[in-house]
Amino acid sequence: MKTNSEQKLKRSTRIKNYFNDWTTFEKIWLVSFTIINICLFFAWHDTWIGLTASITGMLCVVLTAKGKISSFYWGIINILAYSYVAWQSAYYGDVGLNMLFFLPMTFPGIYYWKKNYKKINVSERVLVKSLKWRDKIFWFIVSLIALYFFGLLLKAIHGTLPFIDSTTTIFSIIATVFLTKRYSDQWFYWIMVDVWSIVMWVYIFLRDGNQVSMLVMWTAFLVNALYGYYNWRKLEKEQNGK
Repeated sequence: MKTNSEQKLKRSTRIKNYFNDWTTFEKIWLVSFTIINICLFFAWHDTWIGLTASITGMLCVVLTAKGKISSFYWGIINILAYSYVAWQSAYYGDVGLNMLFFLPMTFPGIYYWKKNYKKINVSERVLVKSLKWRDKIFWFIVSLIALYFFGLLLKAIHGTLPFIDSTTTIFSIIATVFLTKRYSDQWFYWIMVDVWSIVMWVYIFLRDGNQVSMLVMWTAFLVNALYGYYNWRKLEKEQNGK
């Protein structure tokens, strides 16, 4: 039977190995974001559920940018917490997106990533790929048509900022499908989602004076999406031997 000291050493080694392939930027970025979020939480008397959504969301997107399958597990917690906050703010498109699409899509995402998860150099990462230009254009046109009609629906049920809410919802659906199928093209859509989500939560902050954690979270998501695009393109070149 292992002693307590041996078990602690094993846990410590596991944690150390987990962060072995993290760059200095990634470590500083994650720690800085967490500290800023906690400070703003106390300064603005924000909600605990908002803080939980923000921190787990950041862990999810950072791990996604690194091609780590553990991103999905943190994502489940983020989906549940964020949906509650979005419901309180009458962003019904966001609620439906998270509970009816993101949550179910988590499980095929885990399945497909596990099938294409390999050790490259010293770390395990998912194998990535890109769409052809013809397919890029096709999916962008489809997304524009879909967001227009969904925006009309959200307007009919008196949602907050219906067409912006629709844009983030439809682009998120496309991005999630690409994420599940391991396409680096997902990051273009995530960048658009993050920009418009910042607009949405600035509106709530100016109107109600709360949910600052959501605003910080989406700002951090935007920075991470830009980094994710860079890192996935880099991973693709390394995996293709370019």
